[in-house]
Amino acid sequence: MTFGDPVVIGLAMETGKIVEYIDRKQIVCAVVLGKKNQKLRMLTEHNREVSHTEKRLAHVGGEHLDLGTGRDALVNRLQEIVARRRRLQKQIDIKALWEVFHAEATWIDLQTMAEFFFDSEISSDHTSAVMRALFEDRLYFKFDSNRFFPNSPERVAQIAAQTAQEARKAHIIKEGSRWVRKVLETPDPSVPSDKEEIIDVLKSFYLFGKESPHYDTGKDIVSRSGLDPKDGPFHFLVKLGIWNHDENLNFHRFGISDTFPPETMEAVKELAYKRTKVKPDVKRRDLTHLSTITIDGKGTLDFDDAISIEPEGDGFRLWIHITDVSHFLEKGSVVDEEALARGSSIYMPDKHIPMLPRPLAEDVYSLKEGQDRLAISIAASLDYSARVLEYKIFPSIIRVNRQITYYDANLMVNQDPELAAIYEVAQKLRGFRLNAEAIQLTLPEMNVWIDNNREISVTQINRESPGRLMVSECMILANWLAGRFFRDHGQSTIYRSQPEPSRRLINENGGTLYQNWMQRRLLSRVIIGIEPEPHAGLGLDVYVTLTSPLRKYLDLATQRQLRSLLELEASYSDEELRFIIQAVEQPMSYITVLQRERLRYWILRYLERHVWNKEEALVLEKRRHRYVVLLTKYMIECSLPLNCGVDLKPEDTILVKLERVSARPDMIGLSLA
Repeated sequence: MTFGDPVVIGLAMETGKIVEYIDRKQIVCAVVLGKKNQKLRMLTEHNREVSHTEKRLAHVGGEHLDLGTGRDALVNRLQEIVARRRRLQKQIDIKALWEVFHAEATWIDLQTMAEFFFDSEISSDHTSAVMRALFEDRLYFKFDSNRFFPNSPERVAQIAAQTAQEARKAHIIKEGSRWVRKVLETPDPSVPSDKEEIIDVLKSFYLFGKESPHYDTGKDIVSRSGLDPKDGPFHFLVKLGIWNHDENLNFHRFGISDTFPPETMEAVKELAYKRTKVKPDVKRRDLTHLSTITIDGKGTLDFDDAISIEPEGDGFRLWIHITDVSHFLEKGSVVDEEALARGSSIYMPDKHIPMLPRPLAEDVYSLKEGQDRLAISIAASLDYSARVLEYKIFPSIIRVNRQITYYDANLMVNQDPELAAIYEVAQKLRGFRLNAEAIQLTLPEMNVWIDNNREISVTQINRESPGRLMVSECMILANWLAGRFFRDHGQSTIYRSQPEPSRRLINENGGTLYQNWMQRRLLSRVIIGIEPEPHAGLGLDVYVTLTSPLRKYLDLATQRQLRSLLELEASYSDEELRFIIQAVEQPMSYITVLQRERLRYWILRYLERHVWNKEEALVLEKRRHRYVVLLTKYMIECSLPLNCGVDLKPEDTILVKLERVSARPDMIGLSLA
């Protein structure tokens, strides 16, 4: 073998010298063949020729090899040297070395290290063995060229923990990717108990992406197992039966539980057991003689408000009754703290999660038909035009004698005198607010129903139907009067206000669908605070919410403040009220997203079965690369390509074709029909 013409190099690095360098976290032994362009040309123990600068060298020995012996002989000789050095390396006890030197906290050269371990004359093999040992075990010393610094005991403990964690991570990646591949090949796989951590890693990786603390581990498992990095983990978890095809991922992202902790349920048993028979007293009026009605959606079990009405002079006496949850539920109790953490009940097409445990929300505190219940009643005397002449707020006992649905109310309103009277009052109350420049959006509400066979039906609900109008206007009246009651008594509470919108598109006559949809975008954000301010959207000078104490914690807190004015319990301080407002802010933001996106998901799941259908759409706006349109039958926004072949303008009504729909990635493709 010929290595080429001799190359002149420095005396310290002449040809034939044995050196070592680090490559890919490995020490490589080599012999110097020459030097060219400031780089050493070397032959390695692996029979490769490489070029590196002298700065790359980690160890330079005193031995030389005869380059004239040929390439194969040189490689064999290098391998023999490496084997000899590894045998010497095994004799080195790094921990013992550290125990001797760490107290001095000073740099120690390689020669001194070697002399500590070996009694014989120190050779290049000895110093290389020490260097190799310390390079492979970074626990006790840090490395810098040919010298070493002992780590402190604290640093040793830190590195040991980190090393163990990295080793564990490597094991999870190796075992996880192997197991994932096996599952993908198995028709009906199961989840062994020792694989639960791998499941948790993949869940976190898929749900939170780069925000996941297990992102790197999950990414490596996915990559090595051959899973699709985008949706592979989801389908893998579905195959294992851990998630289902329609899994609510936001449910996991937001950490929402549909069950209550054991300690909460134990407290619920005590609350239900301690319930005493309700009876009137000097502070609580008996209104069980009144005809009292609840009007709610189909399937409702948690009834928290009811209505009574009677003729009075030329007008009416209207009562709005709110279940007195606070009479039973103590502030700061286990159940109360759990309700505060949840913030609100959650309503989705496929799941209802109550704020309070069902035995309380649907039984003990619910205004069930035929049962005497404690309530807070707001009684308003109204003239013929439904103007409030006077009102009173007091604790009461009521008995609901009719529990009807919105559908029932719509059918009965013209034949039932009570419902007709309530509807008449509600219409006039709405008129007062519209005259005060309330912004009344007339957008339909989407209702998605999923039956036991997972069949999906999608319908629109008219929010302006008689049944819904009765309930909404009576509850708005109750909340407004309660707000006035607080303000007039100088009592702090949780008020809701809303500044004027940036622009008004509709008036008291309603407006088009386009105007209503765009007006909603222009509404100012509702402000929750402890000072009374006007609510522009409702056209009222002050407003609170207390009519849903079973479903919303802010309403429950407001009810407690009202009870304090009625001398039934101690009031919250301003600081406590601000804390409650802050505490519910995050869960309420999660719930808003959860409910909105879950409704859209199920509408898209429905539309997956209706691809190629033609649907009416309303053009909302033109953007840089697309039109934003509203599918009017489903009230969801979608995109239409700008190059659809027609120049469209906002408010245009068009016919589009559903080209493709996929609920999981929230994708819907349209073309102009």
